[in-house]
Amino acid sequence: MAKVELKQPVVQEISDHIKDAQSVVLVDYRGLTVDEDTQLRKQLREAGVVYKVYKNTLMNFAFKGTDFESMSSLLEGPNAIAVSKDDATAPARILAKFAKGAPALELKAGVVEGTFYDADGIKAIASVPSRDELLSKFLGSIQSPIANFARVISQIAEQGGPADAPAEEAAPAETESN
Repeated sequence: MAKVELKQPVVQEISDHIKDAQSVVLVDYRGLTVDEDTQLRKQLREAGVVYKVYKNTLMNFAFKGTDFESMSSLLEGPNAIAVSKDDATAPARILAKFAKGAPALELKAGVVEGTFYDADGIKAIASVPSRDELLSKFLGSIQSPIANFARVISQIAEQGGPADAPAEEAAPAETESN
């Protein structure tokens, strides 16, 4: 069998992973210990992120003609890709957090929702909370005024209603002048 025929299934596998992906992050994993790599893979897997090591030439073929082609120029040395189809910020967030404890892991670049970001851009994307976190914060900010209003009404009811309002003063009797 020719080499091309052997490599085509791998290129197809990469293409399948990046097809409809919200984000792909490229990292240099040189220097990670086996234990660190295992922990990283576990964290990514739990978040629904595919993390794979492929040959640069095969990734280059798979990236051609896609939104991810801009990363082709960075395919030098050992690289891995982290791909997410659900949460656009998950790969960047998990990899950046892990890189703080494992300085050997180097974020190189990524494409998030069709836009190319360099290493600094990916680190900035990593600081964006997940969609679920943003929704819960939004919901909390909406519920907060309603909850406070309900607490005030409840306290007023417990105290026996609104404070006695001053009785309306009777209008002074008109005096007749003739």
